[in-house]
Amino acid sequence: MIHSLQFRLIVAFALVIIVTIGSVFFFTYQSTRSEIRQFGERMELMQARRVEVELSSYYYRRGNWEGIQPFIAQWGNLYGRRIILTDHNGVVVADSEEELLGKPYEADMPGIPMSSPWEKGAIGVLYLGPGLSPEVDIVSLHIVYGAIGRFFIWGGLLAVAIALLITFVLSRRILAPVKALTQAARRLGKGDFSQRVHIRDKGEVGELAQSFNSMAGDLERAEQLRRNMVADAAHELRTPLSNIRGYLEAIRDGVVKPDVATISSLYEEVTLLSRLIDDLQELSLADAGELNLICQKEDISKLIDEAVAALQPQAATKDLVLAVDLPEKLPLVNIDSHRIKQVLRNLLDNAVAHTAKGGTIAVTARQEGNCVEVTVSDTGEGIPAEDLPNIFERFYRVDKSRTRATGGSGLGLTIAKRLVEAHGGRIEVQSELGKGSRFAFTLPVSA
Repeated sequence: MIHSLQFRLIVAFALVIIVTIGSVFFFTYQSTRSEIRQFGERMELMQARRVEVELSSYYYRRGNWEGIQPFIAQWGNLYGRRIILTDHNGVVVADSEEELLGKPYEADMPGIPMSSPWEKGAIGVLYLGPGLSPEVDIVSLHIVYGAIGRFFIWGGLLAVAIALLITFVLSRRILAPVKALTQAARRLGKGDFSQRVHIRDKGEVGELAQSFNSMAGDLERAEQLRRNMVADAAHELRTPLSNIRGYLEAIRDGVVKPDVATISSLYEEVTLLSRLIDDLQELSLADAGELNLICQKEDISKLIDEAVAALQPQAATKDLVLAVDLPEKLPLVNIDSHRIKQVLRNLLDNAVAHTAKGGTIAVTARQEGNCVEVTVSDTGEGIPAEDLPNIFERFYRVDKSRTRATGGSGLGLTIAKRLVEAHGGRIEVQSELGKGSRFAFTLPVSA
């Protein structure tokens, strides 16, 4: 419960409200205390002026300070302040507390000199003690609490209650999709890749749900491809092994003689099996980033010519036209020539296999910025649009019959893609069913 998001939201809202109310109360208290102090200072000044005026009038009427003591005592009680009056010689003539009468006064507080317009010199000095209570902080606190403190407390309690209610409602609404994502993620972790979440939120949670669904789709697709790869690999390995086993059993039973033709057939099956194992090993190295490339400056035009020349006999048997269109001068590329020949051979093999008799295969190259783009185009059967996204996957075949009539094990294009990417290039395909295909890959220009 303590670690739940709902509990944390409730605590966060409550703390925000408490801190806000406490801050407002504190600043209100400070402001009230300041106002009380200023008001007290103004009252003291007004009282001092009033006493000064009354004393001046008294002296004007009497001509001396005789009989002033009762008035000073009365004003002291009225204003709650100690009032001391001395004559021009500094002798106390009146004291609201009657302690210093007739004694010289050693002032411990500022005095107000009093003079008369008809007499030269001072007629006395008025001393007024502080009238503001020294407990002004406590008084301010009582005033603030008594006036608005209760409202703060009740308002705070009401705000906390409302916050708890709002938090409860919002947290349920916010946590519902999070819980759905959590449950779906757990099922996904157990191998149920069909899990999807349906959240209509268009905010961050909605984007998270879309990302989760996209990830689940990718994982489901990857799992399906993995299963297909295992099944296809087993099939591809089983076929030559079954053929080898059949030949050996026939030789053992005396049905077939171990002549040159039989041994040649066994050799072809072993070669096919070895090639498949080499391809799988090469793919595993490429996936692990451990593919060993010996790159150096090479003339791509020369490699293209060599690859096309090697395929000419195979193309001639199907009356295919192998056309090469290269510019007069192409920059050198930094490549492993053996690997790039392998890429060209795979693309040309596919083009020959999937182009009908009398068709055309064209190989072109051109410079694009810091790369050289090589394309292999054919006028063959083309690739359906739904198969294009998977064309570079392991063992993926447009022809689902698993036959070798079209040649290969379904690894050629995957290996070509990995080799091109290992060189820092990219490979892509464009195709339209019934109109042929165009494979293009790029290679970095040598510095």
